[in-house]
Amino acid sequence: MSRLTHVTAGPYAPPVPRRELVATSADGSRLHVEVHGEDGAPAVVLAHGWTCSTAFWAAQIRALAVGHRVIAYDQRGHGRSPAASRYSTDALADDLVAVLGATLAPGEKAVVAGHSMGGMTVMAAAGRPEFAEHAAAALLCSTGSGRLVAESLVLPLRPGRARTRITGAVLGSRAPLGPVSPVARKVLKYATMGPGSAPERVEACARIVHACPTKVRHAWSGVLAGLDLDANLAALTVPTAVIGGKSDRLTPIVHARGLAAALPNCVGLTELTGMGHMTPIEAPEAVTEAVRELAALYLPTPQKEKTP
Repeated sequence: MSRLTHVTAGPYAPPVPRRELVATSADGSRLHVEVHGEDGAPAVVLAHGWTCSTAFWAAQIRALAVGHRVIAYDQRGHGRSPAASRYSTDALADDLVAVLGATLAPGEKAVVAGHSMGGMTVMAAAGRPEFAEHAAAALLCSTGSGRLVAESLVLPLRPGRARTRITGAVLGSRAPLGPVSPVARKVLKYATMGPGSAPERVEACARIVHACPTKVRHAWSGVLAGLDLDANLAALTVPTAVIGGKSDRLTPIVHARGLAAALPNCVGLTELTGMGHMTPIEAPEAVTEAVRELAALYLPTPQKEKTP
C-alpha cells in the first residue's frame, strides 16, 4: 500500500507545493519539506502528528497560503521522510530546528503550529536556541505533555492500571492497519474523531493514518507511551495558544486545560464542542483562524515598496 495515500479531491486533498526541499536533521535523517505561498510573506510552520503527514494540513495550507508562506514537513518515517534508526522527543526537536534552519532566514520569525505529536515536537524544541531564534508564537493543537496512555479514553474502562496497560497494548500494536475498509473507518472515527464527523472527513483521516508504515507507527508509539515533557513547558515562553476537542479520546480535553494552566505565556484556550482528536480536519476553520490570528498579532507585516 502506498505511503502517499490520501484523498485526491475536495478540501482535504493536498495542494501542490510551490517548491519542495530536503532538510537534514542532526543525525543525518532526511526530512521532506514543502513550501506554499509567496516568498517574503509572514511564515507559518506546521508539524503534523503521529501516523499523519503533510496531507493532514491540506485545509490549513490551502487557506493560509493566501497571504502567508506556509512550511509543512513530514516527521521522520512519515509521508515522504524515510524511516530512521532513532525515535525520541530529542529527535523531534532536532527535526523541527533543522526545518526552521533550512527554510527561514537567520533571525526570521514564524508561527509554529503542532498537532498531537507535532505539538509535542514544539514542546520538545522549546528550549533550543534555534527555536528561540525563529519562533514568534506557537499553537498547540490536540496534544499533551505526558500521561498520554493513562489519560486516554479510547477504551471505555475505569481509570487504573488495567486500562492503562490495555490501552498501551492497543496503541502500540505491531499489527498492520490494512486497507481502508468500512470497519476501519468506524474504528478510526470512534477512536480519533467526534461522533458527528462527516464521512469525507473520516475518509481523509483514514487514508492518511493507514498510509503510515507499521514499523514507524509502532516505534513512535513507544515514545508517546513514555512521554514526559512537563518540564519543557517553562521554556515555551513565546505567546502560545491551545486548542482541544471536547470529544477527544486520545488526548482528552484535560490535557489542553493542563497546558493552558502551565504555559508561562498562554494567550488563549479554545475548547471545541463535539470535536475529537483530528481537529485540523474536523474543525479546519477554527484551527486555521487560530494560526492566522497568531500570525497577525506576532509576525511583522512585510513592508511594501513605495512607488515613486
